[in-house]
Amino acid sequence: MKYRYLGNSGLKVSEICFGNWLTHGSQVENETALKCIRAALDAGITSFDTADVYANTAAEKVLGDGLKGERRESLEIFTKVYWPTGPKGPNDVGLSRKHIMESINGSLKRLRTDYVDLYQAHRYDVETPLEETMQAFADVVRQGKALYIGVSEWDANQIREAHGMAKELGFQLVSNQPQYSMLWRVIEEWVVPTSTELGLSQVCWSPVAQGVLTGKYLPGQPVPKNSRATDTKGGATMIQRFMDDTVLERVQALRPIADELDLTMAQLAVAWVLQNPNVACAIIGASRPRQVNENVAASGVVLTPAVMSRIDDALGDVVVRNPMLTAENSPKGRPS
Repeated sequence: MKYRYLGNSGLKVSEICFGNWLTHGSQVENETALKCIRAALDAGITSFDTADVYANTAAEKVLGDGLKGERRESLEIFTKVYWPTGPKGPNDVGLSRKHIMESINGSLKRLRTDYVDLYQAHRYDVETPLEETMQAFADVVRQGKALYIGVSEWDANQIREAHGMAKELGFQLVSNQPQYSMLWRVIEEWVVPTSTELGLSQVCWSPVAQGVLTGKYLPGQPVPKNSRATDTKGGATMIQRFMDDTVLERVQALRPIADELDLTMAQLAVAWVLQNPNVACAIIGASRPRQVNENVAASGVVLTPAVMSRIDDALGDVVVRNPMLTAENSPKGRPS
């Protein structure tokens, strides 16, 4: 396992991060989830990503149970706040001071820890003054409940404004957590340059495009049983944008490249994300321990410029690059 600095901080994270979105507490039985966490630890993964909203807080509890007994100082635990949780009352959502303070306490209890290494704003809250949000995060840091603060799916302008406020309040934003893969590159034009300038890293989710880049979805063929595309708890909705025969045909063109490099298609996809110098880590999920072991092998893989060019040629115009989509996909109001 290789390790990288998170932004302009002294914190190192494993460049493969284990995440439990759409799996633990919902899609995967707890016993299997715990085996996946064990496999991640055995493979040298030290960074673990979750959120209070995943399975309506159940995913945090599963992760806390899975990490019980591990040396806390040897782990980097990330979680997030924004989306509705609990009974989903009017204050159980957003980035108000009230919700942030109550959410961090709940997350710490479920994760069985006194602090998280990285606490992230899961989306931008248009209904709370940014000053209020950043002051609350500053207080969370000063209370020792979070060591570092990050954001997720914020656009370049939001990151710049928040970075300036954080600096005035005596702490630094160190990361942004965006969707990023061979097929979804919307952060490259604006978010990545801004983050590089300001000292933030990307903590990337869905490096295999919800499983599409593994090559298991074939054009013109039924989707595999028990795959992400059949998950009625959210997975099928997220993957739908890529379930187009033209996209799937282009993805199959990556197979010869992976074969020549003696990589699986999943390993090629994760390794591709890690070629971006602004990326600190790629978040992998797993419903079976062997998936963890497969993806971990992408750590340290170097893809030559010629290989990167071949990947671009293979995918062609199915790659989504529109930088406006970060802002367009951002919530226009608090979800209920």
